[in-house]
Amino acid sequence: MEALEKYFEFEKYKTDMRTEILAGITTFMTMAYILFVNPAILSDAMGKEAFNSLVAVTALAAGISTIIMGIYAKKPFALAPGMGLNAYFAYSVVLGMGYDWRVALAAVFVEGILFILLTVTKVRSAIIHAIPLSQKYAVGAGIGLFLTLIGLNDVGLLTAVVNENGALKLTGFNASALATKAGVLFLFGLFLAAVLISLRVKGALLISILTTSILGWISGAAPWPEHIFSRPDISYTFLKLDLQGLLNVGAIGVVFAFFMVDFFDTLGTVTGLSAKAGFLTKDGKVPDAEKVLLTDAIGTTLGALLGTSTVTTYIESAAGIEEGGRTGMTALVTGLLFLAIGLFIAPVAQAIPAFATAPALVIVGYYMLGAIREVDFDDPSEAIPAFLVLITIPYTYSIANGIGMGFISYTIIKLLSGRGKEVHPLMYVLALIFIGYFAYLGGLL
Repeated sequence: MEALEKYFEFEKYKTDMRTEILAGITTFMTMAYILFVNPAILSDAMGKEAFNSLVAVTALAAGISTIIMGIYAKKPFALAPGMGLNAYFAYSVVLGMGYDWRVALAAVFVEGILFILLTVTKVRSAIIHAIPLSQKYAVGAGIGLFLTLIGLNDVGLLTAVVNENGALKLTGFNASALATKAGVLFLFGLFLAAVLISLRVKGALLISILTTSILGWISGAAPWPEHIFSRPDISYTFLKLDLQGLLNVGAIGVVFAFFMVDFFDTLGTVTGLSAKAGFLTKDGKVPDAEKVLLTDAIGTTLGALLGTSTVTTYIESAAGIEEGGRTGMTALVTGLLFLAIGLFIAPVAQAIPAFATAPALVIVGYYMLGAIREVDFDDPSEAIPAFLVLITIPYTYSIANGIGMGFISYTIIKLLSGRGKEVHPLMYVLALIFIGYFAYLGGLL
């Protein structure tokens, strides 16, 4: 015990073992919903028979990555397959663009390797400084709307179809869905989560998912789970990535989109969590940032090998930090809980109905949309490109399209309004890359 306290520097951060353990439990409770939601999203692309494997894979990826974060980076940050990135994987890359899910896993793996190389060589700093803040915030907010749309579609409230080109076609608002058991339970789950969040109850999303599911089972709106526990089996997805499938020009854009979204998401999350924990230096830098980013990159690579979409640092880690967690011990506890509990609950996870997880998607969308308030709407050259990102992501069902639209519009508007010097040279390169990418998708190249 004393060795752990010394290793994690409890005295330096003015914490103790009880506080760290409680903080780790709090973080787990706050983000455990991913054990149900991630398999639900990815199985839409991989097939329902992949569900049980995905539950175990989600737990493994989250648990191992978070433990590495705790022991190596010594930060109270937890990781898991990222929301938004899993939706991009399933609905844009696989169902929208038509890539096999094994090819998509290969794209995630390559993205992770690139992230590792850029972190080790510190080239990432050039990219960080090149992308304007307004674009970073807009991408996060756009993904929030994307998740909300998916949640409403899952419960049948807003019906949407993706055509062969990956574009979204809205077929209408189905008000009659609210008159069904599923619709009523969806609203119950949504309002329950909202009230619990308003009351600052820890694990609000998890409580909402489980409570709504139980009511659904009792009312007959969904079947009860056949079992509570099962032995983990990851054979369906483990090492199934298809690297040869990436030898396709179009797949380059997929890797790039995965990389860019993960890059921005991690950057914003790590900075925000560090500020909340009081880690930031006077000049705004994150101590041991390279260790944190390297852990994140290793998590992504590991997750792809196991069979899940991009693993990233979770903003829900703020719940544990708020409870006093300041060291890697918090992350270690969270990671161990993912392994101890998540690996064995596939039957329960599979029985969780869509009307119970859809409210979580909507609420996560709400959280992510909040980033748009950081955009300066008094400056049209910043706000209009951000707005275009915000609407392009959900309306085209593609995060990549949103990023491309943002980069292209930002550089053009700045350049033609006489403010081209405000644009980093690398942004022009990125804009040209996306123009070529869109031309390829449109058959012009």
